[in-house]
Amino acid sequence: MTPWLAVIGMGEDGPAGLSPAARALLAEAQVLVGGARHLAMIPEDGRERLAWPSPLAALVDEILARRGTRVCVVATGDPMHYGIGVTLAKRVPIEEMTIVPAPSAFALACARLGWPVAEVASLTLHGRPVELIHGAIRPGARLIILCNDGATPAQVAAALRARGYGASPMTVFEHMGGPRERRVDGTADAWRDAPVADFNTLAVACAAEPDAPVLPLVPGLPDTAFQSDGQLTKREVRAATLAALAPVPGQILWDVGAGCGSVAIEWLRAAPGGRAVAIERAAARRALIAGNAAALGVPGIEIVPGDAPEALAGLAPPDAVFVGGGVATPGVRAACWEALGPGGRLVANAVTVEGEAALAQWRGETEGELVRIAVARAAPLGARLGWRPLMPVTQLRALKR
Repeated sequence: MTPWLAVIGMGEDGPAGLSPAARALLAEAQVLVGGARHLAMIPEDGRERLAWPSPLAALVDEILARRGTRVCVVATGDPMHYGIGVTLAKRVPIEEMTIVPAPSAFALACARLGWPVAEVASLTLHGRPVELIHGAIRPGARLIILCNDGATPAQVAAALRARGYGASPMTVFEHMGGPRERRVDGTADAWRDAPVADFNTLAVACAAEPDAPVLPLVPGLPDTAFQSDGQLTKREVRAATLAALAPVPGQILWDVGAGCGSVAIEWLRAAPGGRAVAIERAAARRALIAGNAAALGVPGIEIVPGDAPEALAGLAPPDAVFVGGGVATPGVRAACWEALGPGGRLVANAVTVEGEAALAQWRGETEGELVRIAVARAAPLGARLGWRPLMPVTQLRALKR
């Protein structure tokens, strides 16, 4: 089919800054689609115009209803970098689309700072919780952030101060690429409510204070990184559990009997773009999961109340399942194993004799392997140190073939 839908990137310099190809698509369009800011840059000429509504899904349906009409969607910068092009490409075959990007805000900010684009973490807080920043903060990291509005830089500064990164230089770029471009520099410590335009991009050079905790992306965060009521998969066992679950970007984990959510949270930190569903019966623990997820930069965790196996009904099929509680509950074994497709991973931990017996039966049914994990930590014993063992954990690891 001949492409009928054009998606072009346009900067703050308006139509004058478009490439010849983008300018031609704009001129030939019968319907113009864009935000109020972009549409105001295009002179009125009687053509139909559609402005972004909320929610955006309604606009996508309106665009699809005009299939066969020449439609031009005008977006900021690169439409395929956190842009409307990504949304449209999920609904419209690429053979029906023409996409012409302009320099993204990430590229423009890096050009002004002299930062290599390949060495920068790019993220967006536009319409998303500011807690996402916690997943990117680490010593020496350079961040380029698409802000939601003029209040976002102050919110990011507060998050940096709370993490011990108050010395981090921050730069806000307003209206990059146009006549109103402005730059505001400061540090997270000194940044409070400096007025900035709603349309802005933030750059951060993370500078850790000496006592700032370092939270790596590899599994095995310190136990102190989580708030819990004691129902916590301990650090050493958690690292082994995540290794067996094998997090893969874009895949889905079920954390059954999630406790404080430590395994699901570490799955999301290790597998960008993945999903984790934490199933937990206790309301107090579900609150802990939500708080821990926000503090560790993965506020998008999905929390499902209830008991397995009933609470598993209707969930998206998993690529991996962790059963941290209730391994001896009738029906849990069958529901979790049957939900997995070929290549799916099942990991289950037990510390009780009854739980071990259930895992021994699972091993025979799944052709998995059993592993005993015994950890001891050195602790004061009078004036010296002695070994204090943690409860040994029996772990089942199974791959569905």
